[in-house]
Amino acid sequence: MHEPDYGVAGRTAIVTGASQGIGKAIAETLAASGANVVICSRAQERVDPVAEAIDDECEGTALAVECNVREREQVDALVDATVAEFGGVDVLVNNAGGEFVAPFEDISPNGWNAIVDLNLNGTVHCTQVAGEVMRENGGGSIVNLSSVNGQHAAPGESHYGAAKAAIIRLTETLAVEWAPHGIRVNCVAPGLIQTPGVAETLGIDSEQMPEREEVDRRIGHGEEIADLVQFLVSPAASFVTGETVTAKGVPKPGNSMSEGLGLE
Repeated sequence: MHEPDYGVAGRTAIVTGASQGIGKAIAETLAASGANVVICSRAQERVDPVAEAIDDECEGTALAVECNVREREQVDALVDATVAEFGGVDVLVNNAGGEFVAPFEDISPNGWNAIVDLNLNGTVHCTQVAGEVMRENGGGSIVNLSSVNGQHAAPGESHYGAAKAAIIRLTETLAVEWAPHGIRVNCVAPGLIQTPGVAETLGIDSEQMPEREEVDRRIGHGEEIADLVQFLVSPAASFVTGETVTAKGVPKPGNSMSEGLGLE
């Protein structure tokens, strides 16, 4: 009888934007299953405690690296540190991102470029550098974090939605281009997830975030996205590449995140 293999033990994974929220949950989940995780944030002091907790509580080992994914030289250093510590890169999770809400006409060129640079160009930098190591070593798995706002209209988030939509198409293209190298590339598009970043975007305190109700499942937890990511990078997903998996629960119809949560 066939038994699915969700194992990641002994593999090395880079998880960007892992100081909190979804990235932190992904790093913790992979490490709990025995993976070595390299986690990064723009501030070393934000990612160090996460690595320390992983080392104390998980089977896998964590390495914390300060890295701004918008800066190619820092991404080069991140991957170099990973290879020096663990000998290679088996998994890349492009989670680093951010947003702010504003009408399209009020978004300055600098504001637009900042969001596209972080969400899209940061993903490109990490994928190009880590992908080179994967190609040299015979393969790997990449998961890009998009968003439901990259799949349908999200008023007030034109810059963020455009960047996240581009990530979906990048995923599809790389899955074809890099298949001969043994690299699978997939994408996860979360809906509303209960994280400090979402609370900040909505302009509310984290304690005001509603608890998920069992029936309507309007809001998700970071660990649920992490479980999905582990599946996608595991042998159980060996025939899955170029796909965008949407995890959005059953959101209330509305034209914005705040309407969907009943916060307006």
